[in-house]
Amino acid sequence: MSDFDYDLFVIGAGSGGVRAGRMAAGRGVKVAIAEDLYLGGTCVNVGCVPKKLYVYASHYADGFHEAKGFGLNAGDVKFDWPTLRDNKKSEIARLNGIYGNMLRNSGCDLIDGRAVITGPNSVEVAGKTYTAERILVATGGWPFVPEFPGSEHVISSNEVFDLESFPKKVIVVGGGYIAVEFAGIFAGLGTETELLYRGDMILRGFDEEIRQFTAKEIAKKGVNLSLNTNVVRIDKQADGSLLVELTDGRRVEADQVLYATGRTPKTQGLGLEEVGVTLADNGAIKVNENFQSSVPSIYAIGDVIDRVQLTPVALAEGMALVRHLYAEGSAKVDYELIPTAVFCQPNIGTVGITEEQARERYAEIEVYSSEFRAMKHTLSGSDERTLMKLIVDKASDRVVGVHMVGDEAGEIIQGIAVALKAGATKAVFDSTIGIHPTAAEEFVTMRQPTRN
Repeated sequence: MSDFDYDLFVIGAGSGGVRAGRMAAGRGVKVAIAEDLYLGGTCVNVGCVPKKLYVYASHYADGFHEAKGFGLNAGDVKFDWPTLRDNKKSEIARLNGIYGNMLRNSGCDLIDGRAVITGPNSVEVAGKTYTAERILVATGGWPFVPEFPGSEHVISSNEVFDLESFPKKVIVVGGGYIAVEFAGIFAGLGTETELLYRGDMILRGFDEEIRQFTAKEIAKKGVNLSLNTNVVRIDKQADGSLLVELTDGRRVEADQVLYATGRTPKTQGLGLEEVGVTLADNGAIKVNENFQSSVPSIYAIGDVIDRVQLTPVALAEGMALVRHLYAEGSAKVDYELIPTAVFCQPNIGTVGITEEQARERYAEIEVYSSEFRAMKHTLSGSDERTLMKLIVDKASDRVVGVHMVGDEAGEIIQGIAVALKAGATKAVFDSTIGIHPTAAEEFVTMRQPTRN
């Protein structure tokens, strides 16, 4: 019989924590999961799921307009923010319930409250102490907003989903995928939208050609992109609007200012440093190849270790850890060839390395690219364009990077990611018969390199 209350005590009921807890409980491990905010974590509540629902909503106005070219006239269309917001709330509540049922049905004990680690094998929640052979920290990340005069007037991605009223004019600050996605959501729903980024080009870390192309396309959708620009101060005016002073000398009024300037690991107040867990400068928990911290009984996975901040990665890490601890398997997670998508308008889908990275890594590469107007838009009247590119290591003929900007890019890239994980060569792509007429067939019909 164990000397502890639990074999595994999980702090955080987000994607990684829930997956690890359920898998461990399924193997007969006695598991507790503590959560003080919401079941499902960031992704379900203030991240992937509500964001994608709002992205869907933001496409409808374009759809109604474009339908005229196909003989369908929708008439006047009015957007009602409370309907979208409240329907979203109902869906998230449904998912919260599913997560709770999944955990309880798997045999996990669900503990409501903020957990604080009080020792290598002890956790306190709401004044009660629990002991555990192992503790797993899966608390995720939290939006980062820098301090500046008037920073108390801005919102983050935590608050943006449940605004009391929908803004007529909004400023989005940031250049990453969250900022670009929300700029597209606001613009698509009819808000006058300006996207500010302090750097030379948005979406740092993505393929340079993709970045440049996306910037042009989102501008077509009504996003006013201001580069090399930042906020100096924000003053709230008598009517509730915000007066924003910018580094380019402008003073701009807005109803809301959304800061999407990154996320930091959520480790404050967990008692980690007090028990000897080593943290990185940004607060991330330092772990070894087995997700073990400097305190052997304390482990961590997901955004809180700041490797790759993606929900599917947290899931993979949770499964790998449980295999390692309770099934004599490896804790290794393959971080190569992780497919990603940015749900801006149009979407970005990418897997593998960028053209810039390929030029550094390989002696000689071939780049195949195609830019075109999708068949749908020959009648829709839209000037939206699609970009697809393949990056090939010439020596091995392996396709090492695939990138797309266009409708349903994420859906298309998911399948291509399987091919790249299997080691597909350009010859394999060339020998694959396409589905006609689709945009996706372009990936198997590009024959001549654009450049070497």
